[in-house]
Amino acid sequence: MTVAPTDTAITEIVENALLGGRVRLRQPARGYRAGMDAALLAAAVPATPGQSVIEAGCGAGAVLTQIAARCPGTRLTGLERDPAAAALAGDNAALNNIAERTTLLTGDVAAGFRALDCPPFDWAVSNPPFFDDPAALRAPAPGKQGAWMADDGLTAWTGFLLKAVRENGRIVMIHRADRLADILALLAPGAGAFAIRPVQPYADEPAKRVLVLAIKTGKAPLRLLPALVLHDRSGAKHTPEAEAILRGEAALAW
Repeated sequence: MTVAPTDTAITEIVENALLGGRVRLRQPARGYRAGMDAALLAAAVPATPGQSVIEAGCGAGAVLTQIAARCPGTRLTGLERDPAAAALAGDNAALNNIAERTTLLTGDVAAGFRALDCPPFDWAVSNPPFFDDPAALRAPAPGKQGAWMADDGLTAWTGFLLKAVRENGRIVMIHRADRLADILALLAPGAGAFAIRPVQPYADEPAKRVLVLAIKTGKAPLRLLPALVLHDRSGAKHTPEAEAILRGEAALAW
């Protein structure tokens, strides 16, 4: 595992149990904290033993640790520009006994995949920052700025993912539903065979998130899959389908 020395401090850490306790995740008590989006992204990566996965913007490692638990025998790489977050991701890899198959790199997506000097991967996944226009929303708290604001825009993130996978490799993203057209347009020059799964807060409300699968050089027609509905009106915290995914008892099939 390779993590550059940290020059920033995370002063308070909390530990959360994910996937029904199969994963322990330490993350900052304040600022950006991984949640539903990370769980859904990990559930949408059916990597098989021996395959390699890179996550762009891995933060404290919430997605990587959950992929590791769901997909035994995979080789995992995380890229994170914040040295403190990368170091915490390394701690989480050790905590979950996946350090031997996990590599953490500090670097910026904007520098491009070639800057890593790595061979292409079987899977490239990401939950990119949701906003690339600071004037379009109330500015987030300083601790959330890096996770929510994309300095170089969605173009840099999709470009990195396209270069990061081998021919016929898979790209998986989770993002705002209103950016779906942009995501497809940016990925289309190098990928196809798109599959899209909307994520709705309730069955009678529009999707707020989309999961997108793309295959590099894929030519198959686009598929719009049934939506994942997170909540119902019964008073339960999640629908049975969403709860099974969060507990690691089910995955999101493509």
